[in-house]
Amino acid sequence: MSETIVDEYSSPISVERIWRAGICDFKNLMPKLLPQVLSSIEFLGGDGGVGTIQQYKFKKANEQFGDVKDRIEVIDHKNHIFKYSVIEGGLVGLKLKSFVAEITLNSSREGGCLAKMKIEYESLEDSLLSEEEITRIKDGNLAIMKATEGYLLANPDAYA
Repeated sequence: MSETIVDEYSSPISVERIWRAGICDFKNLMPKLLPQVLSSIEFLGGDGGVGTIQQYKFKKANEQFGDVKDRIEVIDHKNHIFKYSVIEGGLVGLKLKSFVAEITLNSSREGGCLAKMKIEYESLEDSLLSEEEITRIKDGNLAIMKATEGYLLANPDAYA
């Protein structure tokens, strides 16, 4: 069975700063901003562009799924669209056949950013993810966005 999860988040930070920090420098910034969750993010192949395979190493408290590997499918710097597929780890192989996420950043009228997330997944069995699992996915993405926003608010010259 296939399903789509959508969510959005509004931030006072500009699209360009969120893009540079939260997408382009994700590999370096996230382990610093979320040290309680992430040990490291490593490139296993590629240079950060389309086709790059990344491995996320989680701290013990968050390693229920082990390491996660994903592949960058789209990184559109002009239109601020980032899409990736989880190829190993997480719920892939446990409950899901596939997991593809797309993040689109748009400018808001106030000069900030509206982040839209769309996740498409296909389950291994005939059951979709539970509301609790969907909430965990959304909360994880929200934590990343809030950590990035908090860092950029506290450091107004960073990624300017």
